[in-house]
Order: sequence, then C-alpha cells, then structure tokens
Amino acid sequence: MKGKVYLIGAGPGDPGLITVKGKKILEEADCIVYDRLANKELLSWVRADAELIYAGKQPGVESQGNINKILVEKASEGKRVARLKGGDPFVFGRGGEECEILAENNIPFEVIPGITSAIAVPACAGIAVTHREHNTSFSIITGHEDPTKEISSIDWSYLGSGKDPLIFLMAMERLENIAGKLIEHGRSGDTPVAVIYQGTTPSQKTLVSTLRHVAEEAKKQNFRPPCIIIAGSVVKLREKIKWFENRPLFGKRIVVTRARAQASEMTEKLGELGAYVIELPVIKINHPDSYEELDRVIQHIEVYDWIIFTSQNGVKHFMERLCRQGKDARTLYKAKICSIGPATAKELRHYGLISDYMPPKFVAEELLANFPKVKEGSKILLPRAKEARELIVEEFSKRGISVDLVTAYETDYEKIIEEERAEVKKELEKEIDLVTFTSSSTVKNFVKIIEKLGIEKNHFKKAAAIGPVTAKTAEEYGFNVTIKASEYTIDGLVEEIVNFIGQK
Repeated sequence: MKGKVYLIGAGPGDPGLITVKGKKILEEADCIVYDRLANKELLSWVRADAELIYAGKQPGVESQGNINKILVEKASEGKRVARLKGGDPFVFGRGGEECEILAENNIPFEVIPGITSAIAVPACAGIAVTHREHNTSFSIITGHEDPTKEISSIDWSYLGSGKDPLIFLMAMERLENIAGKLIEHGRSGDTPVAVIYQGTTPSQKTLVSTLRHVAEEAKKQNFRPPCIIIAGSVVKLREKIKWFENRPLFGKRIVVTRARAQASEMTEKLGELGAYVIELPVIKINHPDSYEELDRVIQHIEVYDWIIFTSQNGVKHFMERLCRQGKDARTLYKAKICSIGPATAKELRHYGLISDYMPPKFVAEELLANFPKVKEGSKILLPRAKEARELIVEEFSKRGISVDLVTAYETDYEKIIEEERAEVKKELEKEIDLVTFTSSSTVKNFVKIIEKLGIEKNHFKKAAAIGPVTAKTAEEYGFNVTIKASEYTIDGLVEEIVNFIGQK
C-alpha cells in the first residue's frame, strides 16, 4: 500500500505564517522531510512518534537526488510524508521536480502552497511589491541558477531596461554581480535597493541603499544569507510604512523561564510585540508521591467553609482528583472559593466555578489583609504545591481558623536533555536583554541550569519579576531586577517590560 506525499510551503520564516492546512498535515504526518529554511518551531507540532529527516541540501547533507529517493521510499512504505519546504514549494523550491519524480513512481501527492518570501519579507520591511503610483507588475528572479547551465537564462537586458521592481531570492552571494549586470543593461545606479536579512522574524535587519552602492554597503554591514533583495522605486515606501521593526520590543532577546506547558502564553505576547523569545522551561510540574491526603480531604469536602486556590496548577490537579472520585463541581456547594489572580480564576471557570473572592493584589499578604470576615472555628482548605510559603497557614491559625494544607502537585526543575544542551547554551551565551521570572522557583531553577551550563549570572544584566516576592528572591540571587510588575499577572509583567524598554 502506497502512502502520500504532501509538499508543504512552510512560509517565509515566522512560524505563524504557515497555512492552517499545512499545520494540520504536519500534526498528522508519519514522516517529515524538512529544509534548513523551514522554521524549527514548526516541528513542535508533529507527533511524538513521527520520523524526522533533515534535508538541508548543505555540503555533506542530502542532495536533491537523495531527497527524491527518500520521498518515494517513505511513501512506498505506506506513510503520510510531509515535505516541508521554506516559502512556497513552487517558487524556486524545486517542488515541481519533486512532483515529477512522484508522478513517475505513481506516488499520490498534494501541494499545499506557502506564503512566498518574495512578497512577505518586503511586506515586513514596509515595502509593498505593488503600488498603483509605482508599478503594475514585478519580477521574481533566482540568484542561484542551476550551476550545470552553460548559458544563463536570466534576461538581463529585459530586467535592466525596465522600471518595475525586481525581487531576487537566494542572491546574497551574487549581489555585486547582480547590481553590475543591471547597471550594465540600463538600470540607473541610483535605483533604490533593499537587502532584508531573516525577514518576518525578530532577527530581521534591513539595509536600504542604491544599486550603485548596495554591494559595498552590505559588505560593510556584514549581511549574510538568507536575504531577500528588492530593487525599484517601491523601496521608498519603507520611509512611510515601515511597521514590523517599529514594534516596541523588536529584536530584544528575552528569556522566558515558565513551566513548559505555561510558557506559550507569555512567549506569544512578547513575540507579537517583536521580541526574540528564548523559551527555557525551568519548572516541571509533577504529580505528588501520593494523593492519599488530597483524596481524603475530598471525601469530606463538605466540612470546609472556604477553598483557597493559589495557582492554575492547584485548580487543575484538585479538580482532576475530584473527578477521579466520581465527583464534580456540585460537590463544592458548601464552600466559598478564593482565587489568587485572574489566571487562577479563569482556570476555575473552565470547571464551572466562579471565585467568591480575589485579593486586589495577587500575593499572600494582600489576601490576608483583605480576606472576608470569617468566624472563628471555620475550616479552610488550601490545595497547592508541596513547597510553598507557610504565611497563609500561620496567619489564619492566629485568628483561630483551621487551615488544612494539602499537596496537590509538586515542582521540580526542568532538566535540559542532552540533545538540546549545546543549542540552549549557544542561545544563552549571546547578548540577552532581559530574563523574566514569574515565581521564586523560576529564579532558583534558572540558577541551577545556568550553573550546569557554565554561564555566569552577571551575563544576564537585567531581569523582570512578576511581583515583590519573586523580585526579592531574584535580587537575593544577585540579579539586577529593573522591572517589577505592579499588577502581578503575565499581562502586567509584559506591560511593564514594554514601558521600561520604551523609556530607554
């Protein structure tokens, strides 16, 4: 039984610019054959048991002939093969050649177009490839012709004599030759040219020059592939409509240290503001050694007047155990519910529960100072992490209120697997603009990880903390906490980061 090959355009670099259909196929495929220009983040969507084959076509790696052979072999084994190619498969991606081979071998295939970098990258540099006041057409030209050709098929006299924009892909190493050919065949040396490096990503960098000087300027500024080169009057539009690089956190390298399952929210918010986010999960959420104590209190849940949830994880693990015992939210009808923070309250709403009380600021001190009046002898249940502050228990005990503290989950530090160690170390050793901490545990575990990687704490010049307790811990460990969120939430922390960097 033969499988099927899907040629998927991965888009221009930003993983968010892959198509919905392309993402769906990646999630379902048995085997993924991917190019070096496809963003590695896309591979986070694939199945855990999927086979990954790197086909970068660099020296010593797979040749096109070998790639064709792999596609035929894997499909012949009955597998659904996702061939992930940068940009669009049919825009200088050799997708047509791969389809021909598949057709010759009677292998079913489907092409899922991608957003081509020829249009998307200039757009992110503030350059519209068509504009009614400038042009009605444009040309896309390869800068990397088939090396076996004896005569170039590029019509330089046509390209040089026209006025429409010219977009060159894979041309960085031939920039000087391209500029010379265009001037030789009639293009003005004063024609505006933009060279855009790693377009659509937080590493995007744009050089604007003229056809006469662009090669020299690109050399001075050390531009290297991958770059898109666009020549024409539309380049002038960048002066007015540059937007991508104007985002408040553009190009800032920010480390996010949350638990793996919770990092995506913060990563997404920072990424939308232009930051280059390095996800370094430092906390691992584990089941406790035993649920015996939690199960016991759930069996007698009706004795509690209040249940205080201090985190989303506390809610999740408590409700999981409740359901495992054949109970649901109706069992909690006698207890009032307190949540520390809107994220915890939101998690409760997933289970049909609404907080009766949430403190004005999301720390234990504020909860205690503003907690609704509770009569002496009342009972409070506090399901939370195994290791946490004892302040709530101590203070309520002084008021004659009984607090049952039960472990709902445990935290440990997330170890870096050996395969990722070199890559993580390389990323962290580059200049870092900010490290973010969302709890005291993230501080302590981050220190453990960088010590194991052999990186000094003073390499990280600035830190941001979600609240005063976390800030204090970070400072005790020697970090320069320059940003402290006044609202102790992810949104509050991101807002403070934007305000701080904006002022600078």
